[in-house]
Amino acid sequence: MLELLGNAVAIGVAYALLGLGFTLIFGVMRRFNLAFGPTILVGVYVTALIHLAWPGRLWLAVAAGLATTLAGGLYVERLCFAPLRAEPPYASMVSTFAVWMQLQDAVALTTRARTTPFLADIAIPGIGWRDVQFRGEVVLMAGGACALAVSLFFVLYRTAYGRAVRAVTDDAEAAALMGVNVNRLALSAFLLASAVGGTTGLLIALSHRQVAPYFGLWATVKGLTAMMLGSPGSLMGAAIGGLVLGLAEVAALWHLGGEYRDAVAYALLLAAIAWRARHAAFRDQAV
Repeated sequence: MLELLGNAVAIGVAYALLGLGFTLIFGVMRRFNLAFGPTILVGVYVTALIHLAWPGRLWLAVAAGLATTLAGGLYVERLCFAPLRAEPPYASMVSTFAVWMQLQDAVALTTRARTTPFLADIAIPGIGWRDVQFRGEVVLMAGGACALAVSLFFVLYRTAYGRAVRAVTDDAEAAALMGVNVNRLALSAFLLASAVGGTTGLLIALSHRQVAPYFGLWATVKGLTAMMLGSPGSLMGAAIGGLVLGLAEVAALWHLGGEYRDAVAYALLLAAIAWRARHAAFRDQAV
């Protein structure tokens, strides 16, 4: 039970970071970025391929992967958000879906293998206490994700930049009247979300020891579910939603089997969307 709980917390923190990436973009721009997961996918694949080509250059592989994720995020923002700021939100969402397909197909065509090893030659010792054992990859993912989450919350809640982000999230028009450059802040928040997502993607891929072309879809669903389980635009809500999702998946793994793990995530996403739609309908009727 302790092993399951530890794994659930490790997975939940990683999901929380994916949800925070979604929330940063949605909170500032009030638009969904469906290409968030595929930009992470591209960065993870670049890391895997460079490490396979030059096994002794781990730092180069990681740096190139993160740089690729940032470049992918900038590409999505410049193509799908910057030119469509005055358009309805669905215009940006549809365009990010097109970029999602573009990036996923680029990875699938570049690497013909169904899966690609990810840092499989690097041994990470596990830790244990009596009969409780944790894989080294899971411990590293949990530690790295927690450190990244603490750093992100420090930036958002203890710096002037973080106050500006939260001000735009609460009321973009009022923040602009107070002197905040909303367009510049939106771009920087987009790149921050890409950096957080790229680092989280590397930690998750390391725990899996492989990556497949559908990793982008997987990351998008997990991050979107974490955000919706909390509250769209709420940073703390996304963090709590990620932990809830991690606990729910591990409970499904324990009670139902591994084949139901992702089904639980899809069911939670559907339930969260349905509940919020119903809540919004009741609120409109009350008004």
